[in-house]
Order: sequence, then C-alpha cells, then structure tokens
Amino acid sequence: MRIEPLGATFDAPDSLTLLEAAAFARVSLPRSCRNGTCRSCLCRIVSGSVRYTIEWPGLSREEKADGYTLPCVAVATSDLVLDVPDAVMLD
Repeated sequence: MRIEPLGATFDAPDSLTLLEAAAFARVSLPRSCRNGTCRSCLCRIVSGSVRYTIEWPGLSREEKADGYTLPCVAVATSDLVLDVPDAVMLD
C-alpha cells in the first residue's frame, strides 16, 4: 500500500483495515469514529481495490464510483495507492 502525496509504502494485510495497517506503519491518517459513519477518514483510491468490513459504509454510490473510500472499514484486496493529503509520518 502507498499513501500519496506522502510517499509512504507499507504492507496492508487482509487481517487489518487500511487505517490499522497505516497506524502499524507509523502513518497517521485522518480519523475519528473508526466505524464508517463520521467520514473523517474519507480519501480517494488512486489505484487498486478494497472490500469493506461492514455491509454499507458511509459512502454514496457516486462517491464509490468516483473512487472514494473509508480506510477505517476498508481492507486492501490488491496493491493499493491512496490519495490522502493530510497523512503524516509519525516519529
């Protein structure tokens, strides 16, 4: 998994959400509720695909079609690049 424009690259196993995988890699993504409702973590998929850990994440059909995702309830199903302008690398 890669986070742009930060350029951070790390593994995102299917046992972790994208948000959890980022945290293990010391990458901080915007977040709040961690259950798909607040939309604080909303970001865009540049390439790759995900599956969701809940039946209907807080995304409209149009947002899904435009490539948006909620990393708190998404799991990578392929190599993945996300556009997350507010991501930061933690020390």
